[in-house]
Amino acid sequence: MSYIQAKDLVVEFPVFNNTHRSLKNAVLHATTGGRLAQSAGKQLSVRALDQLNFNIHAGDRVGLVGHNGSGKTTLLRVLAGAYEPVLGSLQLKGRVASLLDISLGMDHDATGYENIFLRGIMLGLTPKEIRQKTDEIAEFTDLGEYLDMPVRTYSSGMQLRLAFAVSTSVEADILIMDEWLSVGDAAFNEKASQRLTKLVESAAILVIASHSPELIGKVCNRAFKLEHGKLVEEFNPKALMPTTEPQS
Repeated sequence: MSYIQAKDLVVEFPVFNNTHRSLKNAVLHATTGGRLAQSAGKQLSVRALDQLNFNIHAGDRVGLVGHNGSGKTTLLRVLAGAYEPVLGSLQLKGRVASLLDISLGMDHDATGYENIFLRGIMLGLTPKEIRQKTDEIAEFTDLGEYLDMPVRTYSSGMQLRLAFAVSTSVEADILIMDEWLSVGDAAFNEKASQRLTKLVESAAILVIASHSPELIGKVCNRAFKLEHGKLVEEFNPKALMPTTEPQS
């Protein structure tokens, strides 16, 4: 049974500035008998997530809401394994698929087919699994003979088609998303939306961040509100759905 459990989860990022690296401070430190050692060596940091506690179970669709800088994307990246907590604990059970950076790992000098393999490996697929999925991925992209050409010859829209097709080919227990993906022209975007909906429905757990109250209210059954890295509230996302006034 898939689950996510966070206990007193803390994520911090070190902040470096010129004063920590400057030759002037190094010389002063050496010539003043260490009086500036504390100021010269003190490590500044930003606490991006501050003692988060939550449990997410199979069947949950959790929406993350909050202003820019509230910690939504940082939390998604922690769940995806991109960041490590400095304090507390995070336990996940189940295969995780992240749709945060769908073009990550693509080689612009490699062909489309070669990038299917490269991106598949980054997503945790085995070579055998990638070979089994290649034809379906290729057909979904509608790129045809372009898949035999280097990705650097693609338009940005073609690159997104390829990246989306590979990223959404992984069956996930836990799906991590930052907004609902929109890819390509109207015709392809409709097909992509259907594929994404199917992927969401098949996942045991969904965690999605969005600035759209309607999306969170429609897709999710739980909502976490973050402020300055803290989980300040959990509420029913249906409260975000717009209400229509009865006509007289």
